[in-house]
Amino acid sequence: MEQVDPIAPIEHIDHGEHCHTDGAERKSHHSEKAKGNLTSRLNRIEGQIRGLKGMIERDTYCDDVLNQIAAVQSALNGVGKLLLEHHLNSCVIERIQEGDHDVVKELMSTMNKLIK
Repeated sequence: MEQVDPIAPIEHIDHGEHCHTDGAERKSHHSEKAKGNLTSRLNRIEGQIRGLKGMIERDTYCDDVLNQIAAVQSALNGVGKLLLEHHLNSCVIERIQEGDHDVVKELMSTMNKLIK
């Protein structure tokens, strides 16, 4: 099972991307390169999760399973950091420039969920 290096440098998302509102639904626009990067990371995480399930089914030593769980959590945190960086540099800035300061409350709520 491939392990994701949690210390590997994170490829930065092009800050030329933007967010927009489609009626009541807000959306982000990610470049194809950014989507590919995020999708690739999530596919590796998905594989790690399947590997964890297999480890449990094979009665793998608990400490080994726990270490793999930590690797998955770290990989998910990496995806979260990428999205947070994009969100701050595009969506949040755009909404503040448009006079929508409620985005700060929204961001704080999201940050609180991320750091639980």
